[in-house]
Amino acid sequence: MDEIVKAALKKWPNVPHCYGWLALDARGDWYMRDDRTQAAGPFPRVKGSRILHEKLREFIERNYASDDAGSWFFQNGPQRVYVELEAAPWVWRLIERDADIVIRSHSGIDARFDSAWLDEHGRLFLGTDEGLGIVHTLDMETASRAVEAGLWAPRFDELPERFGYRLSPAATR
Repeated sequence: MDEIVKAALKKWPNVPHCYGWLALDARGDWYMRDDRTQAAGPFPRVKGSRILHEKLREFIERNYASDDAGSWFFQNGPQRVYVELEAAPWVWRLIERDADIVIRSHSGIDARFDSAWLDEHGRLFLGTDEGLGIVHTLDMETASRAVEAGLWAPRFDELPERFGYRLSPAATR
């Protein structure tokens, strides 16, 4: 977490949390969801405005974390902005390097493989030392080679319960 964020938390410890205004889709893109967007429907059916500003995305990703209930948030100074997730808290990109596959999050964090999972829609998720994430659609060919080689054996399970995360923190308020 950024030092400026830690300082703001100490200075203003009782700022109310924010729900519904920030979302992460299954391709690792961040979306702002204003009142009008939220009124138009739930995420991801109505996404909102994609955040294109590189420095803002980097700031969000550096201050992205989860609480004890499995809800993910962006700590924006003293305010905790809860994130609506389309699929999982991480979106994994796969990078083939020699005989290995590097697993890297949408925010640039490298992770170590633990397990592979399929959801009810046939989407591939990886459990890692950083947590659960969905494999980016552009990397499914690389993933299929890992499955065919016997490196990964996907299983079907109820992913949010198994890995302790919430797709919609606002739904549980």
